[in-house]
Amino acid sequence: LFPNKIATEQQSVVLVKRLLAISVSCITYLRGLFPESSYGTRYLDDLCLKILREDKRCLGSFQIVKWIQGCFDALERQYVSSFMFFNGLSLTELYQFKFKYRKEVPQMDIISNKMNLVNGVCSEDIKQASSLLIRKLYLLMQNLGPLPSDITLTMKLFYYNDVTPNDYQPPGFKEDGSPGDLLFDGDPVNLKVGSVSTGFHTMKVKVTTENKRVGTVGSSLIQKNGPTEISHQGLDCDEEEEEGSTKISCLNLAFSQEEVIGPKKKRKVSEPEKLLLEGRK
Repeated sequence: LFPNKIATEQQSVVLVKRLLAISVSCITYLRGLFPESSYGTRYLDDLCLKILREDKRCLGSFQIVKWIQGCFDALERQYVSSFMFFNGLSLTELYQFKFKYRKEVPQMDIISNKMNLVNGVCSEDIKQASSLLIRKLYLLMQNLGPLPSDITLTMKLFYYNDVTPNDYQPPGFKEDGSPGDLLFDGDPVNLKVGSVSTGFHTMKVKVTTENKRVGTVGSSLIQKNGPTEISHQGLDCDEEEEEGSTKISCLNLAFSQEEVIGPKKKRKVSEPEKLLLEGRK
C-alpha cells in the first residue's frame, strides 16, 4: 500500500499522493457519502481500507476522484500548499491537508544501512507514521456526530505564490470566485490528526468541526493553546503560527486574503470547475 523505501523524491510523492487519496476515501466512506460500489478494498495490516475509485454510476464519487487527481498534478509540481475539503459555505466539517516541500537529499546511514536524513527520518518511521495517521483518522470519523442529510461538497487548493505561475490551474479546477467567507453555525474546534514527514515532503492533517459533534476520542485531539480567530491565516500558515491556531472562537471563517499577505498580492486559490451537489447515499 505504501512504498517500502523512501529514498527518492518520486517515491516520496507517491507516498503523499496515496496518503491523500486514502484519507479522502476514509472521510467519504465513514461519513456515508457514497455507495459501497464507489469503493475498492485494500488492507493496511489488520485495517480494512475503502478506497474511492472511478465509478461512473455515481457522479459524486467520480467527481471527487477527479478533484484528487487535479491535486496530484499540483503536488507533483510542488505548487500546492494546502488542500481543503468541506461541505458547502455553511460548514459542518472541514478537512485541511497542508503540504511542505524540502530540498534536502537523504544520506546513507552506514551503520543502520537505511536511507536517513540528518533529523533521523527513515523508511520504517515514515511507514509507521503513515499507518498511525490513517488509523487516527478512521477512529475520529467513527466518533463524529452524523452529518446533515442535505450537504454540498467542495474543495479548495491554496498555492505557494512564489513558485506557482499566475495562469496555472490543475485539471478540473478554475480560479476561486467565491465571496470569501465560510461560516460555522455552531462552536467549531480544530482537531490535529497528525503528520507524516519524508526527506522531501511533509503532509499535515487537521479537521475542523462543531464542538458538540466531537466524541470522547475526538476530544483528545483538540489543540489546546487557547482561542483564536480562524481566517485564511489560521488555515494556511506556518507551523509556528498553527500551534496557536487551536480552538476557534469566531463564527466567521474568513478568507481575508489581503489581511494575510498584504493588499499587493493575494493568495492564489483554486476551486473545482464543477461543484459537487448532494453527496449522500
